Amino acid sequence: MRLRNVKGSREAIVASEFTINEPESHKGNWTEVFGNNKPIHIEVGMGKGRFITDLAKANPDINYIGIEKYSSVLIRALEKRQEVELDNLLFIRMDAEDICDVFAPEEVAKIYLNFSDPWPKDRHAKRRLTSKEFFNRYNNILKADGVVEFKTDNRPLFDFSLEQVPEAGWNLVAHTFDLHNSPMNEGNIMTEYEEKFSSMGNPIHKLIANR
Repeated sequence: MRLRNVKGSREAIVASEFTINEPESHKGNWTEVFGNNKPIHIEVGMGKGRFITDLAKANPDINYIGIEKYSSVLIRALEKRQEVELDNLLFIRMDAEDICDVFAPEEVAKIYLNFSDPWPKDRHAKRRLTSKEFFNRYNNILKADGVVEFKTDNRPLFDFSLEQVPEAGWNLVAHTFDLHNSPMNEGNIMTEYEEKFSSMGNPIHKLIANR
């Protein structure tokens, strides 16, 4: 999907007090950035930020960092961020491939992946956020008891993800092909895409993985 450029978005992102512009300089020191020792959860590919903003509001004892590659999308999350008073939510504009340059080993407690780009062509499989290559990256930054949670309505991507978990040496803790009619739905916070696709009758798939 081609994203429409939003004029001035990059400048606004750089200028925002909620954006970390040189995240590599904080590797290993994110507790200092937040000013506390609360656990850190990140969402990789956060889109317009509804999910992570709602999480931050519901869980003040957890620090959240939203990662998004596209300025035209991140600027919408910043607009939402400005409307709420929170001290536990920050954003980074970056490519997910670079997360090991930004977070130190065992610095992150949980990773959320929501409605990620399916990269449908086989030659692009390594770019999928649930590929074994990305699970290896997550392994480098997650705490020993850390988990990855993934939601999507894309069945081929979900089937691929279920295969990648054991191939990466991870454990499949739980999964469902119909989240909203599953016990796993308890406490579920919906994303924009989740609300849209579920209203169209698309079942939402979810998995939880750990090492």
